[in-house]
Amino acid sequence: MPINSMTGFARASAQYGNYNWTWEVRSVNSKGLDVRLRIPSGFDALDLPARKAISQRFKRGSVALSLNISHSQDQTGYRVNQDLLNQLIDVMKTVEAKVPGVNAPSVDGLMGLRGVIETVEDSESEADREAAFGKMMISLEEALDDLLENRISEGARMESVLHGHVDEIEQLCTKAEACAGAQPDVLRKRLVRQLKDVMEDLPDLDEERIAQEAAILMTKADVREELDRLRAHIEGARELLTKGSPCGRKLDFLCQEFNREANTLCSKAQDVDLTRIGLDFKATIDQFREQIQNIE
Repeated sequence: MPINSMTGFARASAQYGNYNWTWEVRSVNSKGLDVRLRIPSGFDALDLPARKAISQRFKRGSVALSLNISHSQDQTGYRVNQDLLNQLIDVMKTVEAKVPGVNAPSVDGLMGLRGVIETVEDSESEADREAAFGKMMISLEEALDDLLENRISEGARMESVLHGHVDEIEQLCTKAEACAGAQPDVLRKRLVRQLKDVMEDLPDLDEERIAQEAAILMTKADVREELDRLRAHIEGARELLTKGSPCGRKLDFLCQEFNREANTLCSKAQDVDLTRIGLDFKATIDQFREQIQNIE
């Protein structure tokens, strides 16, 4: 299964009956799957199937989906509010009876009063509306498939970069092992030199206790255990990258383990070369972690 990115954009437009619509969907990084929909009033029935279609394709990412709808022709008509018109005529008759000489209102005057003429939309059958909803879902599926392809394409480009970081970490591990091979000898010579100085100043010190302390220091300075764990983490990272998405969270956790071993190696380093390698470890691991923040 390929590595998927969490960023992408797609659009799909279609037309059916009197409806023209456009779906737009974009996704960015997120710890989980966060879906936000913007659907016009009256089309709420699309909300649940749209969320289901998104969750079937994506496991992580902040996905924003919007639907824009327009009518291909004017569906607006007009009608006379007959009840209101009858009330107005009755009122005018009453006024004429009480106030002689008042002119009767014209038809234009009555029709111009607010509320007498109402706008209405052409009626739409339930079957037509369901058919339009079905077509809208088809175009939504197309937009989501395009978004998935975009995320897969971006993930493929990132995968080669991630493998490059893992290879660099392995090379640094090899260099560190070469330095670590000489580490005990370096530390032993340093301890012997320091012990000679101490013994000259404090000749009564217990030699057995000195030997114990020296052994403890030698053990604490040994970085071979950290290097073994780094090798195991390198193998784990390659397995996750080969397995593919979703693996972003596991890789992020693995980066924490990488960083922990690199920090310990730096703290144990007894020479400049190993310290420099430890710093290179940290820099490469940071680059690796920055990339996987966008992996599903």
